[in-house]
Amino acid sequence: MGRFENDSIFWIEVEKIVPNPYQPRRDFDEEGLRDLAESIRQYGVLQPLTVTRNEKEKESGGIEVEYELIAGERRHRAAEKAGLSQVPAIIRSGEETSKMKLELAIIENLQREDLNPVERAQAFERLSEEFDFTHSEIAEKIGKSREYVSNSIRLLMLPEEMQNALMAGKITEGHAKPLMMLRDKPEEQETLFKEIIYKGLTVRESEEIARRIAQDKVRNKETAPDPETVQAEEELSESLGTRVRIKRKDEGGKLIIDFFSEEDLENL
Repeated sequence: MGRFENDSIFWIEVEKIVPNPYQPRRDFDEEGLRDLAESIRQYGVLQPLTVTRNEKEKESGGIEVEYELIAGERRHRAAEKAGLSQVPAIIRSGEETSKMKLELAIIENLQREDLNPVERAQAFERLSEEFDFTHSEIAEKIGKSREYVSNSIRLLMLPEEMQNALMAGKITEGHAKPLMMLRDKPEEQETLFKEIIYKGLTVRESEEIARRIAQDKVRNKETAPDPETVQAEEELSESLGTRVRIKRKDEGGKLIIDFFSEEDLENL
């Protein structure tokens, strides 16, 4: 790692600071930025940014200096909104590698809990695939377990729609686990996802449904339902707005209708 310039704080022109291309955070909440900008107007930037200093040749001749962010992009954006001309920053000297910039950005965001689960998973994946970190090495860097890192990266196996919902806070990371259990049954996975969104299923309720579907899959592996039964299940599910399963026996059978509240039961 390069050293800091005597750990001193410098005042740098806001317009000379450029984003970190390895910034793992993609989602900057506008309302949160406005709140931070208002705070900065009143109290200033309380925590210095961390940057590297780069010199570039100008087309017209001479040298132009710019500062590339390592950590503090949210503060930088808010400072721009607040109309500040300068911000405090610590300048990291020496040649910083791409790996170091990504690592520092990830660690700072994780320590400040600024990454949503999908951004965190994407950052871990970049460290793993682009920079050859093992999951154990990533875990050691951030003070977490290897399982934490591996399970985070698995979130990227969810369909894009579900990842977006996770980023937006419409579902929790706890809901992602039962959805992942159904990744080899995309129709069931989609149905459970919609029930989580529109019926407000808890994590426990979602896990129970996912386990039941997984168990049914094992139990019925050798006895797939006939097309007429499948069509009847789909028509009833669409009509009732909930999951319906038909269990046939030699004589008769069972009709299983899921509901998740007293109101659901009354509506049936």
